[in-house]
Amino acid sequence: MSAVLLVWVVLLHLGIDQSLARGGKSWEHCTDLRPLDILSEVVPMNGMKSGIRMIQVQGARGFQFSTIHPRFLSFPAARFFIYCDIFPEEFSIVSTLKIFHMQSKRNEYIFTILEENSDTLLLGLRYSRNKLHFIFWSKELSNGWQTRVTFRDVFLADNQWHTLVLAVSKGSFSLTVDCSIPTDVIVDSPFPASLTVTGSRFYVGSRRRIKGFFTGLLRQLVLLPGSDATSWMCTGMNFNLAVLSIPKILQDLPVKPVGNGLLKYPYEADMKVTLGSRPPCTKSESGQFWFNAAQKGLYLCNGNEWVSLLEAKERLDYLEEYQSLVTNSETMGIEIFIIPKVGLFAATANRYTPPGSAIYKWTDEKFVAYQNIPTYQAQSWKYFTIGKKIFLAVANFEQNERGQEFSVIYKWNYRKEKFTVYQRITTHSARDWEAFVIDGEAFLAVANHRKGDNHNIDSVIYRWNSRIGIFEANQTIPTSGAYDWEFFTIGPYSFLVVANTFNGTSTKIYSHIYIWLSGAFQLFQSILKRKKLEKLNCLRKFFSVSSWRRMNPEILFKFQFLL
Repeated sequence: MSAVLLVWVVLLHLGIDQSLARGGKSWEHCTDLRPLDILSEVVPMNGMKSGIRMIQVQGARGFQFSTIHPRFLSFPAARFFIYCDIFPEEFSIVSTLKIFHMQSKRNEYIFTILEENSDTLLLGLRYSRNKLHFIFWSKELSNGWQTRVTFRDVFLADNQWHTLVLAVSKGSFSLTVDCSIPTDVIVDSPFPASLTVTGSRFYVGSRRRIKGFFTGLLRQLVLLPGSDATSWMCTGMNFNLAVLSIPKILQDLPVKPVGNGLLKYPYEADMKVTLGSRPPCTKSESGQFWFNAAQKGLYLCNGNEWVSLLEAKERLDYLEEYQSLVTNSETMGIEIFIIPKVGLFAATANRYTPPGSAIYKWTDEKFVAYQNIPTYQAQSWKYFTIGKKIFLAVANFEQNERGQEFSVIYKWNYRKEKFTVYQRITTHSARDWEAFVIDGEAFLAVANHRKGDNHNIDSVIYRWNSRIGIFEANQTIPTSGAYDWEFFTIGPYSFLVVANTFNGTSTKIYSHIYIWLSGAFQLFQSILKRKKLEKLNCLRKFFSVSSWRRMNPEILFKFQFLL
């Protein structure tokens, strides 16, 4: 035998020995280097199986598994490894998933390979809130202990879709999330070159037990032998939903059936409807609904803006009668207020005495009579507080039975839960009270309308004396038939405006705006206003109520035009 032939025989013998040592065939021949769709093996063609729900969210569909039947989501490894039972030494695992918010100490498995007759984990992929762990077993290299490769700062539990590519090549492990920059980890114990999967099973979403069961949505789970799948995956634009191989029923959105037919592949939608004011519409809210109760409209978030799906036609708003409130007599004014921890109240200023005016309390979805207060042609009420004290002032237009002309300030009695007389103030045909605060001091202004037949009289501004606890006259202001006071502020300045209506001869008079300077109100501006309403009231004196109502509308219009 020649020397060349002898060398060839020796090399051939060595090659056969190495091949036998690795199970008879190298891993390249075991898998044919084609993508192995793990998820499709546990999901029927129509997606209908106990313990599996198909849910669509954010424009993509995935599977959610039930913890009741973790063993049903498995298949024998021999279904993939037909020609030999050696797991490839170089490979990629591709997974697209959506993980909901989870507790910091919880771990969940994406998939595992377990020995069928024991609890030995040969290979697995699991995650926590901010980590991803790749686990494998190597009897020769790790003395029978598992090796765990951990990728830190991997935040998957954010309720968004993510695509992971884990590439393994001997002692090098690389993780790419959504086609971003890969994270590489080098370990002392490389992935075994002869990991046998004889008598083992793939488990999707679990380790054959309820603890650590996958609770998110799984869209893609693929084993690609002999290659880094990153270059295969990162070619499009939607990197978080990049596809290598997914079950057929997840590939396309369902087509609307004809007539009353059912969808070929039924699925659920992770639909959320938000009520109230307009919520934000970003990529994370894409596919969610917002119902605007005020406008009776339904809107869909497209990731950028709310798109109207159903909206009621715009129409005029109308006030509808809710309650007919029987008052003591003609009502000149009403004051609505809330007493903390007591309730909602309404005080009516009634014209005639007796029986005076009334206070009503909101009870059982309606106002009911609560307290009667003697008043004398009451024109208005004013509710105000000073510290913890609660007050209600009435403007009386006429004298009482003794010929005295008072307007009265009432104080809330917490023990009796009633308003009681607190202070009587001499007024002259009072029309209105205005309460306000300047620099921490409380004031009360009364609009005196007339004294007898004289309309040109003083209205008074009172200041609260905290030492003795009463209102004292602080300033008088000349007014002519004063009807109303209004207090307002502009920046640091405080203003008080009086509405004058009649000077004894004419309604064409000035109303005045006063400004607070140097501890008193000083004239700031005068405004001339000819009130049509007052003119019309004068004209009404010449007609009886019945004749006024029967007057031709055209004549009424001419009267208003002349005014």
